[in-house]
Amino acid sequence: MSTISEFELLAQEAAGCVKCPLSEGRTNVVFGAGSPQADVMFIGEAPGFHEDQQGLPFVGRSGNLLTKLCGEIGIEREDVYIANILKCRPPENRDPLPSEIETCTPYLDRQIDLIQPIVVVTLGNFATKYLLQTTAGITTIRGRRFRWRDATLIPTLHPAAALRGGATRLAEMREDFQTILRTIEHVRTAKHEAAFSDVSDDLTPQPIS
Repeated sequence: MSTISEFELLAQEAAGCVKCPLSEGRTNVVFGAGSPQADVMFIGEAPGFHEDQQGLPFVGRSGNLLTKLCGEIGIEREDVYIANILKCRPPENRDPLPSEIETCTPYLDRQIDLIQPIVVVTLGNFATKYLLQTTAGITTIRGRRFRWRDATLIPTLHPAAALRGGATRLAEMREDFQTILRTIEHVRTAKHEAAFSDVSDDLTPQPIS
């Protein structure tokens, strides 16, 4: 496990980043929040208006739901790590551009390398498609488990989408969080090599047809 000082150095570098035009319109860089020693890392798409204002990921109603769902499986928000594909808010919350992703994702890659999570949870379509390099929609693969780097990746709905979708979508997210909990418990009690024996062999981080 890396030291916090390495992580803080990366955060300082990101805070002063001017590598793409998004830096010109941001209020704050939203580097991420939580424990650099987290076993679980949540990854979303990009900061929204409130995140840009506060400099923190997943605040407001979406953040409250994420915090609540973590609590329901016995995890405190401060014990996980939450980040986004992009560290700056795209104008009008549009989708990230390929050039922005290429410029910004080295920060995310380094975060993942330093944290070394055992479970990565992608929140919503964009993060899921990017990390798994798939065209499959989130409603098709949510709640499944994938071997990804040295972790298990579990896609779930974006909290904002769950809030818009009502009781059905909220129930689906709760199902996915139970999968997250089971996976954490399994990995913590198994040897690393045996940890993936509980993951279906047909799940791979390759594009899904």
